[in-house]
Amino acid sequence: MTGYTMLRNGGVGNGGQTCMLRWSNRIRLTWLSFTLFIILVFFPLIAHYYLTTLDEADEAGKRIFGPRAGNELCEVKHVLDLCRIRESVSEELLQLEAKRQELNSEIAKLNLKIEACKKSIENAKQDLLQLKNVISQTEHSYKELMAQNQPKLSLPIRLLPEKDDAGLPPPKVIRGCRLHNCFDYSRCPLTSGFPVYVYDSDQFAFGSYMDPLVKQAFQATARANTYVTENADIACLYVILVGEMQEPVVLRPAELEKQLYSLPHWRTDGHNHVIINLSRKSDTQNLLYNVSTGRAMVAQSTFYAAQYRPGFDLVVSPLVHAMSEPNFMEIPPQVPVKRKYLFTFQGEKIESLRSSLQEARSFEEEMEGDPPADYDDRIIATLKAVQDSKLDQVLVEFTCKNQPKPSLPTEWALCGEREDRLELLKLSTFALIITPGDPHLVISSGCATRLFEALEVGAVPVVLGEQVQLPYHDTLQWNEAALVVPKPRVTEVHFLLRSLSDSDLLAMRRQGRFLWETYFSTADSIFNTVLAMIRTRIQIPAAPIREEAAAEIPHRSGKAAGTDPNMADNGDLDLGPVETEPPYASPKYLRNFTLTVTDFYRSWNSAPGPFHLFPHTPFDPVLPSEAKFLGSGTGFRPIGGGAGGSGKEFQAALGGNVPREQFTVVMLTYEREEVLMNSLERLNGLPYLNKVVVVWNSPKLPSEDLLWPDIGVPIMVVRTEKNSLNNRFLPWNEIETEAILSIDDDAHLRHDEIMFGFRVWREARDRIVGFPGRYHAWDIPHQSWLYNSNYSCELSMVLTGAAFFHKYYAYLYSYVMPQAIRDMVDEYINCEDIAMNFLVSHITRKPPIKVTSRWTFRCPGCPQALSHDDSHFHERHKCINFFVKVYGYMPLLYTQFRVDSVLFKTRLPHDKTKCFKFI
Repeated sequence: MTGYTMLRNGGVGNGGQTCMLRWSNRIRLTWLSFTLFIILVFFPLIAHYYLTTLDEADEAGKRIFGPRAGNELCEVKHVLDLCRIRESVSEELLQLEAKRQELNSEIAKLNLKIEACKKSIENAKQDLLQLKNVISQTEHSYKELMAQNQPKLSLPIRLLPEKDDAGLPPPKVIRGCRLHNCFDYSRCPLTSGFPVYVYDSDQFAFGSYMDPLVKQAFQATARANTYVTENADIACLYVILVGEMQEPVVLRPAELEKQLYSLPHWRTDGHNHVIINLSRKSDTQNLLYNVSTGRAMVAQSTFYAAQYRPGFDLVVSPLVHAMSEPNFMEIPPQVPVKRKYLFTFQGEKIESLRSSLQEARSFEEEMEGDPPADYDDRIIATLKAVQDSKLDQVLVEFTCKNQPKPSLPTEWALCGEREDRLELLKLSTFALIITPGDPHLVISSGCATRLFEALEVGAVPVVLGEQVQLPYHDTLQWNEAALVVPKPRVTEVHFLLRSLSDSDLLAMRRQGRFLWETYFSTADSIFNTVLAMIRTRIQIPAAPIREEAAAEIPHRSGKAAGTDPNMADNGDLDLGPVETEPPYASPKYLRNFTLTVTDFYRSWNSAPGPFHLFPHTPFDPVLPSEAKFLGSGTGFRPIGGGAGGSGKEFQAALGGNVPREQFTVVMLTYEREEVLMNSLERLNGLPYLNKVVVVWNSPKLPSEDLLWPDIGVPIMVVRTEKNSLNNRFLPWNEIETEAILSIDDDAHLRHDEIMFGFRVWREARDRIVGFPGRYHAWDIPHQSWLYNSNYSCELSMVLTGAAFFHKYYAYLYSYVMPQAIRDMVDEYINCEDIAMNFLVSHITRKPPIKVTSRWTFRCPGCPQALSHDDSHFHERHKCINFFVKVYGYMPLLYTQFRVDSVLFKTRLPHDKTKCFKFI
């Protein structure tokens, strides 16, 4: 036990125990240090090594600190996301690099193409320059050839005669004055424009004696006349007014002659002067009867054979409406044709020549010998016999109930006041006018007054006495408006009047109304007719009618306009090749200076037709043939025929007469910018379109930021003075084509329909050709006219919301048509399309032409239109009835004719197929 104890205690004794204890402590510290060193240094290195050199191993052989594969490492939750991001970034980098290389190769290819295009552009520029040179040379050669075949001469230099020129050699007899020996043509060159100088009558003594109304009316119309000039040195004609004189002033012939010869530009004999003596009363003094007028023309209503020079002096109408316009509402209608009385006559003869009945000779004995001096007694007996026979209701009175109006000897004096005479004439189918018994009296104011009143109220004049010279007789065809019967045929008058058919009678009444309105009704018409007579005699063309100056509204363009496939698609209508040329104006009419020579003998006033009612200035009557040339230099061409056809000819022309022609779109709008822009865009690429004139009818200007579409042709925005539907038909100077397509800003038409309508118009240039058809109807219960827009088998109007018409109708509508109609349009803000149809039908006596079978073309997405209001139709009923009163009859004509292309597959509603005839 002791040994064991000693060993346990570290050796022998206490000293051995202490050494062993110290040695043991040292070993422990060293081992502990070594262990810590291994743990702190080598274990992290070994762990780091194994973590960075993990290899893939099977699932069964994995060790906790052994080498592991990458996927196994990513199974660790906090490392998995980082690995996934690293893999996606690497993949994207690879893809970007591939794309970069691909783009670099494409850039290189495009650079090569750019270089090739630059070379092609330079070559094309060279080719284009060569083509331009060839075209320029060709055009120059063409102009040279045209100049050789048809040389265009410049206007001649006008040589003005001296102020104190000696004039022409005097004729042997003053009564033998004619244009060739009493008129100085050197003062009136063809290119002069026919300047007229009007004397101021107040500067001469006889001016203080004249009727103030006549003088005032004459001065007013002279100031407004386009030919009047204040420069007397360049004047072609000099006009002086000498009457009518106030009562009881009597101007002695010697005194008047002295004052005439003292006129500043009389030049010894008064050549190129016109002395006008207007009459308001039936007994107007013949002031110039014993006055030597030299070579001056005389225009008055009373002439004796001793003073009248045929072909030189002028018989004019009396000035009944001195300072007032005729009231169309008081003028009776032209229908019914037959009125209460077959014919009427009221008059009293103050003094007569010795008649054959006073010598107790029979009518047969008179015819065997010399004709009697006066047939008035025979006329009285015959007319009374007709009245007593009761075969027809007639009214003849040869004694006035009241004091007759003063008159010339042998003339039948007027009875009663003017209003009473007009009331009787309104009930008369024919109005008898018995000429004076004095055979030396060529025309009297009394006869002229009877003629004026008969024409005014639509009583067809029957003039007994062929020796009378009616106003403007050498130019107007009076046989179309009146019956001129020799006095010996008085017994045949009743038979002659009853033999006229209703259609002939209505035509004569209509023609008489036309003559009265155009040449007799106002002071303007009388003065301008006198000037037109002289101008036509000396073969000077009329002045161009004025155009409406367009005040353009600046606007921004540039918005690219797309082509609506529904608009550009021709559908089933194949119209053949179309033009793609830039805008060009209609060709100028070149016969302005030769028309008055070639057509001098044509009548002024054939029954109203497309070439018969076209004055050149608002009140300037001209020859019918002169109506062909217009203010813009364009004009009507013969209708029908043309250069159209099949094969090659069809490709070279679009129908009608002219191989090349375009039209202008006139579009009226009022504060509907979005609708307007859509409509303009639909015109993009439209063939034959020359220009678009937008009539901006609102006082508010378009939005400043509004961008207008670019449709390939100019768009002209015109500002108007006021909001009026009449602005649609103003003859704007920006319209350079004869053809106008009037279209609403919400109309919806395809290109093929517009093209076809244009081709149809070219073959009927005097008609309205369009798409929406309407008709008028007689309302039996209310005895009035109605406007109807229902579908029908016939029509009488084509609305101008989508229609072609000639530009000249714009002149007529704005300057010639009665102002009362335009006032009605402004009052109702309606009916302008009806008014245009009335005008064209009145002039041409033809109905409009409807093309294609489309029933509606309104824009379904557009705002509510005025025509959707119920009051719209009531106003149109009133308009039609008012227009009928103004014209005196219903000018609209029915038609069942509609034009479709033979290549157009027409699809009709099943309930409408029986209504149409295809011609």
